[in-house]
Amino acid sequence: MKFIEALKLKSKLFFLFFLITLGLVIIGIMGRSYVNDMKKNIDALYFGSLVPVTELNSILNTYHGTLFLTLHKAKRGVISKSEVFETIQTSLDEINKKWQRYKSHYKTEEEMQYIDYADMEIQRTNHYFQKVMDLVYNGKDLQHLSIKTLEKTVFDIQLVLQKLLRYEINVAHYERQKFLYTYKDIMKQIGFILTFVIVGVLAVLWYVFESIQNDHNRLEKTARKLKIANKKLENVSYTDTLTNLHNRRYFNFIFDREVKRAKRSRTYISFMMVDIDFFKQYNDTYGHIEGDMALKKVAKVLRASFKRPSDYVFRLGGEEFGILLSDTDASNTARLARELTENIKEVKIPHENSLVCEYLTLSIGVVCCIADSALDEEVIISRADEMLYKAKETGRDRYVITTDLSKNEILMEECATQEQIA
Repeated sequence: MKFIEALKLKSKLFFLFFLITLGLVIIGIMGRSYVNDMKKNIDALYFGSLVPVTELNSILNTYHGTLFLTLHKAKRGVISKSEVFETIQTSLDEINKKWQRYKSHYKTEEEMQYIDYADMEIQRTNHYFQKVMDLVYNGKDLQHLSIKTLEKTVFDIQLVLQKLLRYEINVAHYERQKFLYTYKDIMKQIGFILTFVIVGVLAVLWYVFESIQNDHNRLEKTARKLKIANKKLENVSYTDTLTNLHNRRYFNFIFDREVKRAKRSRTYISFMMVDIDFFKQYNDTYGHIEGDMALKKVAKVLRASFKRPSDYVFRLGGEEFGILLSDTDASNTARLARELTENIKEVKIPHENSLVCEYLTLSIGVVCCIADSALDEEVIISRADEMLYKAKETGRDRYVITTDLSKNEILMEECATQEQIA
């Protein structure tokens, strides 16, 4: 294998392609050969067993069905003599044709002994129906036809043909077992040869891959380390480790970007500042571990409530969260804030020392406005903080929203039971 090590990367890749192609060609040739063998076996099973059975069944049905019923009808005078004559003649021609076709199939010497006997019985039976044809031809009345003789004639030939049928069915079972044995043997051969070919090709491919890997080992290690370092740096820089929400650092980046984008398109920009009501009392009552669990549950509700790709949810610090929405007017922003206060209460996080509800609740300060060139990013945050303070001051478990960034704002606030406009 030293010649592989001496090859350049391009030559190694070409050699690899050649090996794969060669392996596929070998597998294809083998598969075609074995499929052809399988086809021959299936053909032998089908034509060697099914067709004779079909022919014998057809002959048996003609005797027992067509001829027997025709003579019964003729005796009762249900059908005309011409119909009787034509039906018998057609049926006998069909029986002779199918019987000759059946005898033309390959038969062993032992089989031919019974075939000769069956042939005599068929000729004897056919002779009986030919005599009936002669009676019809000579204008004789078939009402005196012996049903007992008819039934015995048909019953005798039926026994002969049924014995042949049982034999052919047994042969079919034998051929099937033989086919299954051949199939299993072929599959074993295919499995062995394919395993040998695949293992051989894989061994060479492994050596080629190992050689290529050694050629570029140092570069791959460096790239892998750099990728891991970048991933860790990105996660540390932009993700809050407790809640897995975006952190304050990512908020500063996204907030500035989204406000500038809204300014360019003069569209709505909305910001919610969310605070957990009486969270200090919650920690004092249940402990900091339960407090961390509560923060995770709140984060889960926030993620579930804001699913659009353009919705951003942040943990700004402690029990304070931020939500940044794009292209959402004041009415829809207020609706989302209201739903958030309802969603958090539906989780039913117990808070026995809350002064507003038996469960954990949120206070939300909301700012919604159309961005223009004069919009100041810091004012949005400042006004949202003011609205949050007003939500707490007016009873908590509610949101307060403004659409005006000046001091003469229009406020709307909602509590658990009613909506007020101030």
